[in-house]
Amino acid sequence: MTYKTLRNLFLALVVVGALGGYYAYRQWNKPHREVEQAEAAKSVDATALFEEFSSDETAANEKYLDQIVQVCGSVASVSEGDGDAQITVQLATGGMGVVLCSLDPEKYSDIPSGIKEGQQVCLKGICTGYLMDVVLDRCVLAQ
Repeated sequence: MTYKTLRNLFLALVVVGALGGYYAYRQWNKPHREVEQAEAAKSVDATALFEEFSSDETAANEKYLDQIVQVCGSVASVSEGDGDAQITVQLATGGMGVVLCSLDPEKYSDIPSGIKEGQQVCLKGICTGYLMDVVLDRCVLAQ
């Protein structure tokens, strides 16, 4: 190979690397979706949501995964994390599993007054899948 060919190859690699770095930087710093202001793509009862995932996870993933879902149900328990102060609400499903709703830490630093064990609540969050329980992240109380 000649010096000119090597120089052009090196310059092409530098340009591709710079573009890749810029793309990675933009993706890393991309703002989160605003769950509170967004319209829920699906609205479902906690029991029905859990049954859909436990009976056919693939079909439920296609339907709910990475979507903003509004889920309503009875609060089984509420817990506050130690280090990151993440508040998790578990909605009862009548079965072995629950719907785990992690409240948005930017919106809730304390447990909201409307969330108590045994109470009916509606939460809206981003469905991230099924790991023995259905998991919703960055949840907010639905109006």
